[in-house]
Amino acid sequence: METIKKYFPKLTEDQIAKFEKLGPLYEEWNQQINVISRKDMDQFYERHVLHSLAIAKVIRFNPGTKILDVGTGGGFPGIPLAIMFPECQFHLVDSIGKKIKVVEAVVEALALENVRFSHKRAEELQEKYDFIVSRAVTKMPAFISWVRKKIDKKHKNALPNGILYLKGGDLTEEMSTVQTFHEYYNIPEYFTEEFFETKKVVYVQLY
Repeated sequence: METIKKYFPKLTEDQIAKFEKLGPLYEEWNQQINVISRKDMDQFYERHVLHSLAIAKVIRFNPGTKILDVGTGGGFPGIPLAIMFPECQFHLVDSIGKKIKVVEAVVEALALENVRFSHKRAEELQEKYDFIVSRAVTKMPAFISWVRKKIDKKHKNALPNGILYLKGGDLTEEMSTVQTFHEYYNIPEYFTEEFFETKKVVYVQLY
């Protein structure tokens, strides 16, 4: 938790309280439903919360922004981002019901009024969003095909609407077929921990 406060020194007391509750909540739920690997629980704040918040270093979402988290798993990156941006609306979706059960419990325990969740695939959704976030659920070309029609064409943020994707390693081959504008933000420019050494936020503008 100290790591979160180090990189985000302007958190409100309410945000700090919510972030502090995350660790015990996931510890408790992880004993019932394994949503986070056991070894990762020891590094929970670094590998899950801080990793999710790398997106908050790339963009400060304006109030009213609508964000879809596809393949959210136990709620990442959506829940940390929802705590960081309480005036934005988040929709967390996953095709695995037991993972959404954990999301529901965490959202309820933290009283996150800006988060809703669905046990669905992204392709089933009919709504439009400003940004779509995710944490490496599949290769980017496939991901784009799932979400292309979900992005609103009217922009309200410093970055035009699009995808913000947490990904690691060499992306040259994977991104070679992506024709629309894209950019890499290297997470080590924001966070110095060794875990982030090869990790990036990949931004893809679709319109």
